[in-house]
Amino acid sequence: MDRVSEITLEEEALGISQASRMHLRKDLRRIRCAVLLCLLSMLLLMMPTVYLLVGNLRAPSSCTSQVTEERGSRFLKQRAVDTVTDTLSSTEKPRAHLTVKKQDLTKPMGSHLPILQWEDKRGLAFTKNNLSYSSNALVIPVSGDYYVYAQVTFRGPIETYSKTNSVTEIITKVTDSYPEPTQLLTSTKTLSEKGNSWFQPIYLGAVVSLEVGDKLVVNVSDIKLVDYTKEHKTFFGAFLL
Repeated sequence: MDRVSEITLEEEALGISQASRMHLRKDLRRIRCAVLLCLLSMLLLMMPTVYLLVGNLRAPSSCTSQVTEERGSRFLKQRAVDTVTDTLSSTEKPRAHLTVKKQDLTKPMGSHLPILQWEDKRGLAFTKNNLSYSSNALVIPVSGDYYVYAQVTFRGPIETYSKTNSVTEIITKVTDSYPEPTQLLTSTKTLSEKGNSWFQPIYLGAVVSLEVGDKLVVNVSDIKLVDYTKEHKTFFGAFLL
C-alpha cells in the first residue's frame, strides 16, 4: 500500500513538473515575442531619422559638387579669355580714343540722361583692332579687363550757371544680358566758380571687366553745356590690358 502511495506521489510531482515547464516555455515565448515587437517598433521609429540623416549627408555633397562644377566652368572660361588676350601683343590689343564733336540736339534721348556723340576718325581720334564705334557707343570685340576713361568739360555763361547747380557724367555699359543699362562710373560736381563764364571738367577712369558685345556710352546731365571747342577737353576711350 505504501508502495502504491509513493508511486502516485511521484506521478503527481512529475505531472506538476511538466506543467511548470510548459508554463515556463509559454512565458519564454511571450517574452521573446514581446522583445521582437519592441525591436521592430524601435526599427520603425528609427527609419525616418536614419533617412533624414542620410539625406542631410548627401545634400552638402551634391551642393559641393555643383559649386565645384560652377567654379570649374568659370575657371575654364577665364583661362580661355586669358589665353586669347595673352597671345596678343600690345599693338594688337583693341583700343580706341574718341574726341568731342558738336552735338546733334535734334536726336531723341529717351528716358535716360543724354548720350554724347563722338568723333572716331579725325584729329586725335582713332579705333584699332576691332574696338569699333557705332551708334554713339564703343563696342567691345574681345572679353577681358579694359581700362575705360572719359573726360567731359562743361561750360556756360554766368546766366546759365545761375540756373544750374551741378553737372553729372556717367560711363554706362549696355549689354544684351541685362534689360537695363549698368552705370560703371559716375561723378557729380557742384558748380561754384564765379565770373563772366564758368567751366567744370570731370574725369572718370577705372579697370572694368567686359564681355564680347558690351557697349560703352557716356551720359551727361545737360548735353547743351558740354564744351566741344577743343578735343583735349572732352574725350572718351578704352583699351584692353
